[in-house]
Amino acid sequence: MKTAPKTVLLLSALLLGGCAGEYTFNSNLDGQAINEYFKAGEVELFQDTQPKVPYELKGMVEGESCQERAQDVPASIGEARTMARRAAADKGANGLIIKRCALIQEPSKACVSQALCVGQAILLPTADK
Repeated sequence: MKTAPKTVLLLSALLLGGCAGEYTFNSNLDGQAINEYFKAGEVELFQDTQPKVPYELKGMVEGESCQERAQDVPASIGEARTMARRAAADKGANGLIIKRCALIQEPSKACVSQALCVGQAILLPTADK
C-alpha cells in the first residue's frame, strides 16, 4: 500500500512534465491594426473648452460617419469625432479642438445619413519633455 502514493506522484509528475514545452501564441489580431484602432485615444479632445497651455497647430482635420444603406447603423457625431481624432493622430497631434460638428439627415447619393466634424489638430506639451 505504501507504493500507491509514490506511483500516483510519479504518474502525476510524468503527466505534468508532458504538458511542459515551448508553445507559441498565434493570433489573428494584427498589431498594426490594434495600434490604428486605439490611436484616437491618444488624442485629447477639446470640444467646449480651449487648452490651458500653449500648443502648436498641426492643421485642420475632419471626420465623417456615413450610413450607407437604410439597414445600417445611423451616422453619429461620436463616430465622426473619433475619425477626426484619428486624422489628428495621423498629423502627429496629441490634441484636437473641435470647431463644429453637424448631423445631416437628408439622404445623398453616398449616405442615407451623415455626420461631419471639423477641428484643429494641435500638439500639446507632454510631461516627458
